Amino acid sequence: MTRGITVKLPTHKVVTALEAKLATIKKDYANQEIYEAKYEKTKAAWQKELTEFAIANIKKAENFRTNYRSWNNTLNIDFDLTVLAKDLPAEPDKDFESMSSYTYKETVEDISNALSILRMTDELTVNASTMKQIAKYL
Repeated sequence: MTRGITVKLPTHKVVTALEAKLATIKKDYANQEIYEAKYEKTKAAWQKELTEFAIANIKKAENFRTNYRSWNNTLNIDFDLTVLAKDLPAEPDKDFESMSSYTYKETVEDISNALSILRMTDELTVNASTMKQIAKYL
């Protein structure tokens, strides 16, 4: 049986942490297009490396499949390469979280509401039930 943690945190520390998180979310959302463009550029470079790797190792290919589409004059060639993962170019990591406008608005509203309430309270500590509601943002 899991027992809950009962901790009372100083209100000013919770407010400071929420303000910092809100600023981070706003900054990340404002720069999201820049992060996406940088990631897409890195991913395109990785795909080029992967293509070059496949072409360089095509003699090791097995199970060739072709599909010619006459209506648009394209030829699709598909084949299998047996390789070790360490031999492949490293796939870039997406080191940021994409956030839809709806999620962004909802998150900012929730944090702003929590900050408004916490700033109005005379309590010196935040109880566990309140922390449970705002902990997902910290």
